[in-house]
Amino acid sequence: MSDRYAVFGNPVSHSRSPDIHHAFAAQRGEDLVYERIEAPVDGFPAAVAAFFDAGGRGANVTVPFKEQAFDLCERLTERARQAGAVNTLWRVDGALHGDNTDGAGLVADLRGNQGWALAGRRVLVLGAGGAVRGVLGPLLAQGPAEVVIANRTLGRAEALVERFAGQGVPMHAAALDQLQQPFDVLINAISAGLHGDMPALDPALVAPGSVAYDMVYGAQPTPFMRWAQRHEVAAVCDGLGMLVEQAAEAFQVWRGWRPDTAPVLAGLRGA
Repeated sequence: MSDRYAVFGNPVSHSRSPDIHHAFAAQRGEDLVYERIEAPVDGFPAAVAAFFDAGGRGANVTVPFKEQAFDLCERLTERARQAGAVNTLWRVDGALHGDNTDGAGLVADLRGNQGWALAGRRVLVLGAGGAVRGVLGPLLAQGPAEVVIANRTLGRAEALVERFAGQGVPMHAAALDQLQQPFDVLINAISAGLHGDMPALDPALVAPGSVAYDMVYGAQPTPFMRWAQRHEVAAVCDGLGMLVEQAAEAFQVWRGWRPDTAPVLAGLRGA
């Protein structure tokens, strides 16, 4: 009987997670089944309980269930507690455990795959939703010189600055239309960025050597990526590598070894 894993979301039919985890398992000839489960918006806890009651070994959680997953867990890792959200679940002796691998995945992609330095750099994060909350802890742990969180609604950015203060990194909140100074690393987490309209951004945000990263990914460059290219950033990237790296972190939690992400990422890019 193959070990059974799944990703829960709604919608979830677009998820690349099954391809990624099957490719990881193949690296050591391990036999596992990984499926997509579209839980009803009001039926996530029951769907998770049914999955683990039927012998499920581990699960990933995507939109819109990460906060609900956090509430379900009896044991949380420190990074899950920081994020207030869970994307990785497993059960031990009847107790549901939760982790959040998003921030570790982002940092692994920025540093390992892209070769971008974070220590001592001025970092701008666009957006103040759950995706940002999920990655801020690991980002701050890299020791940037400063992190500015910019959002349409200033209050949401201020709340995140307050939540993550005291980690030895100067943090500031800003409204999107207040931004005028240059940054070394620009990270977009405004979800509207995939579907068309990005808010207007000042070209002064880009300095010589600036790099730009969009946490979403798609077949085409996102509007934020196109904006960054127009203003001649040194490098630009989407979030596909973050997806693969956060999956590798989850896989290690479940299976005890970290897969080689490079060939899996190359395969997805080729497809």
